[in-house]
This record gives sequence, C-alpha cells and structure tokens, in this order.
Amino acid sequence: MSKILFLPLCVAALSFPVSADEIKLDQPRGGWREGKAGERYTQEVNYPAASVNTPRSISTTALISGNIAAKPKGTSSNAPATLIVNGTAMPLHIEADGGFSRPYAFGRGSNSIEVRAANNGPRQRVQFYDTSTGKQQARLRVVLSWDSDGTDLDLHVITPNGEHAWYGNRVIAGGGALDVDVTTGYGPEIFSHPAPEKGIYLVYVNYYGSGSGVQDLTTAQVAIISNENTPDEKRQIIQVPMRRAGDLTLVSSFVYP
Repeated sequence: MSKILFLPLCVAALSFPVSADEIKLDQPRGGWREGKAGERYTQEVNYPAASVNTPRSISTTALISGNIAAKPKGTSSNAPATLIVNGTAMPLHIEADGGFSRPYAFGRGSNSIEVRAANNGPRQRVQFYDTSTGKQQARLRVVLSWDSDGTDLDLHVITPNGEHAWYGNRVIAGGGALDVDVTTGYGPEIFSHPAPEKGIYLVYVNYYGSGSGVQDLTTAQVAIISNENTPDEKRQIIQVPMRRAGDLTLVSSFVYP
C-alpha cells in the first residue's frame, strides 16, 4: 500500500554554518545570482546509462557538485548520502573519492540545497535566490528516487493529452521532458514541464531490473511538485514498495493545477 506524505512549506535563513570542513558544496553558491543564458533544460542520457553523466558544457548555475571528506564512523563504503533540493529528499551517490555531481534545472526565486552524510552524519546547506526573468522554469516536477543500489526503476508520466514521457520518449510536445535518467540505483529520474496543460496526469513506476546478488525489494519515492518557488507551490510525496523486476505500478493520478 502506498504512503502519502504532505509536507508544509517553510522559509529558511540565508546562511548555514555547518560542517564546512567535512562537506564541501562547490556548486551552487549562496546569495543572489542570475541564471545564465543557454542553460540546458534537458540532459543527454543514452539508455541504459551507467551513471549521472553531467554534460561538460552545462552551466555551473545548473549544477550540484562537491565532496564529502570522510564517511561517518560505522558507515559502509557504498552507503549513499542524502540530497535535499527545495524540500525534496533523495539518496545521493558518492564516488570512491568522496565526490558528487548532479545536473539540476533550478527555478527562479529562492532555492535551497542540503547534503547530509550517511547515518545522520555532518551536513552542509546553501540557499540562493535566482533573479533570472528569461529562463525556463518547471511548473511541474515529478521526481523518482529509490532506496537500494544496483537496481533500476523507470519513471513514466502520461499527460492529459495522452503524451507519454519515459526513457524511450524523453522529450514530449509542449516542452516537458525526462531530464535526468539514472540506472545505477537510488535515482533520480526527473520529469519537468515548464507549461503543463491542465487535467489529469498519471505517474507509473516500472521496476526494470536489479543486479546479481541485489535484494529484490526496493521502496520507490515519487515527489510531485507544482508551481515550485511560487506562493501556489504544492508538494506531495508518495512511497510505494516495488517487490520484483517487471512490476509496473500506478503510483499517482493527480489533477494539475
């Protein structure tokens, strides 16, 4: 049975002096900034992808990157960290050298990013305000993540006019796109739309497969965010167990706006 969580919105302070010596956030930087022209709204991923492949040409204003100096005591070598973007938490893959890098299309207005080491370890947070008036802004985001490495879940979004966004059809009419597609475990897969049509959307999750020796059961989390960074922002988080490869689950049917 799925579990639905409703999260209240909050406004955070602009400075967060926490564990800067253990977790370093290179991008984004805090403060006021203007999104640069030419930021790529979609990320090129050849399915099946081996990792989140950050394009070399991507603007630093559309990037989350940094380093965790050391894993907390008692943490396994492959334990993920946690990334929280504007209130949506998801596992974050950490490389062997402690580095992490992830593209993200930030919207106008206030944005917050927090990285937490595994097992409630040290954390670092930054907040910035994007003043750009010309960049595309996602009015609808659907963010899929899951809690086990070595597994691959796929996000499918069907729009009110019948368009189907998935890894085989990543960009749909009207500008919506599956702009991140990860197949190595944890995710995320992110569907974004700058001008979503009104009506009923369907969100499916397909359990594509898992690696040898990996437990079958994994918990998928789907975050549905509409009108991000506006007074009308709404956020819904749904958690649902995926039991075996081949499962296809209707996670949500919702009306926008």
